[in-house]
Amino acid sequence: MKEDNIIQIKSFKFAVRIIKVYQHLTTEKKEYILSKQLLRSGTSIGANIEETIGAQSEKDFLSKLSIAYKEARETHYWICLLAETDYFTPKEKNSLLKDIEELLKLIGSIQISLKAKLKSAK
Repeated sequence: MKEDNIIQIKSFKFAVRIIKVYQHLTTEKKEYILSKQLLRSGTSIGANIEETIGAQSEKDFLSKLSIAYKEARETHYWICLLAETDYFTPKEKNSLLKDIEELLKLIGSIQISLKAKLKSAK
């Protein structure tokens, strides 16, 4: 992992956090369905970011980045749903939302920049 690739580092750390949240939800709260959805989407963000690093073109990079963004949106949804059904305390919810919203902003910003670059290249 490159030390200067902020989105790669943050998405990896977020995935680790989501795995720990999943472990807590399944062992302590006995919640297995929603937590599995959170696990899948929350860890998929970083996996898709990793795929962008190996992209074959800028269009391929943007495509993989768009998938990461969609997974981040889905993760946001599961966090909110779990919080509304009292699986997270307000403090836990706010902390998780802060992290996912930061990832959404980073990914969104990269998407906007790359789309502008691709458009101006035409």
